[in-house]
Amino acid sequence: MIDTAFVLIVQDDADEGAALAETLTRSKYACHVVHGGDRAVESIRHRVPDVVVADYELDGDVSGTDVLEAAKRASPDTEVILLTPKGLKPPAGDNGGTAPESQAYDLLVKPIDASLLLDKVSRAAQQSTAARDARRLREQVAQAFEFCGIVGSSDTIRREIRRLQKIAKSKSTILIVGETGTGKELFAQAIHQNSHRSGKPFKVLNCAAVSSTLLESELFGHVKGAFTGAIMDRKGLIQAADGGTLFLDEIGDMPSDMQAKLLRTLDTGEVLSVGTNDVRYFDVRFVAATNHDLSELVQQGQFREDLFYRLHAHGALRIPSLRERREDIPVLVERFVEQANREQETEIEGISSEALRKLVQYAWPGNVRELRNVIFRMCIEAEGPRLEVADLPDTLRSSTDIVPAGLPDLAGMTMADVERRHIMNTLRMFGGNREKSAKALGIGARTLYRKLRDYGLK
Repeated sequence: MIDTAFVLIVQDDADEGAALAETLTRSKYACHVVHGGDRAVESIRHRVPDVVVADYELDGDVSGTDVLEAAKRASPDTEVILLTPKGLKPPAGDNGGTAPESQAYDLLVKPIDASLLLDKVSRAAQQSTAARDARRLREQVAQAFEFCGIVGSSDTIRREIRRLQKIAKSKSTILIVGETGTGKELFAQAIHQNSHRSGKPFKVLNCAAVSSTLLESELFGHVKGAFTGAIMDRKGLIQAADGGTLFLDEIGDMPSDMQAKLLRTLDTGEVLSVGTNDVRYFDVRFVAATNHDLSELVQQGQFREDLFYRLHAHGALRIPSLRERREDIPVLVERFVEQANREQETEIEGISSEALRKLVQYAWPGNVRELRNVIFRMCIEAEGPRLEVADLPDTLRSSTDIVPAGLPDLAGMTMADVERRHIMNTLRMFGGNREKSAKALGIGARTLYRKLRDYGLK
């Protein structure tokens, strides 16, 4: 069984209902027993079951077929198994199969063999969840949108895109904050494409990938003879991006001396190449990005406070992690399968609901980039036309990550209690790894340690 299914048991006989529930509960099903059809209908209104196991004949005005029809109205994906006494043959209905019984998953004759019941419920649960997942996927794909290569359907990503569209047309410097792999460069490109600078150069500098000795030359350029190996003049990325946009990725890793020089350029527009005193001016829009908590780095003295406020003038554009937008995963999977088929010449037709559920439940520490890599690998190595659980990497196939069924009831809890619970759950998600938990929480490691100490969790 791929997930815990909810089974509603409808019996007039309390002992029979309890026996059925005990049999199914031992197989890890979540069961709820009600006595009478009217109570079954009321239960369905409150919580739609995956499977209903109901007597065909029930005392009172509500029959087993009435329960079946109520379940199908609440959710066409719910499967219903009707139990009939020995010797009772339900009416066959007309030639069109319109009798209510024709909608039942199966009709079983009492007394019910336990192994047969478990087999039928297991198959019904798999069919129910597969149909539900397929329907939800169709709905999510229908609601999905694409904006400059950014794909999704969740409210969180829509909200940030609306902000992006507004601030893109301004002239101000923009700060993008997000975990590694969330797509910060894609957002920066979208800002450029939706600005008045669209069509002009878009240049990228990863501040963490260039040594501190070369970073100044990469950014501002140098003249011949400025240092050993400088055999000719070389323009920097600011000059190369003149009229357009310069994306400074991982700006939190920029050395302090370079932060001061960048701040001067942001304030005055002045560019001073290495090895010369000749000041030049260029028209460049700066977009910076980081996976660090810059305010924490400011407190630690690792990032200039004046540069932080210069970058943060209009508030940061925050890209949610994939854990915060799990409803986008099916849409992203479909897109990456299409890309793999096009770029790798694979012929994958889709993904099974069981494999998709595993992907949705996974924590994705590497975010969208990790998901894309996984899907490409699966498409290349898949044995059949569809991606199955067997095609998943071992880490995902054996993952025990789960998605909560709903939000916990936080009413009456203090904000401190809510934060404490959130920190505990995040630590649990990452197996106690405090560095990863701090990144997921969007705070610095030192801040997390302090909160653990304050809440007595250390």
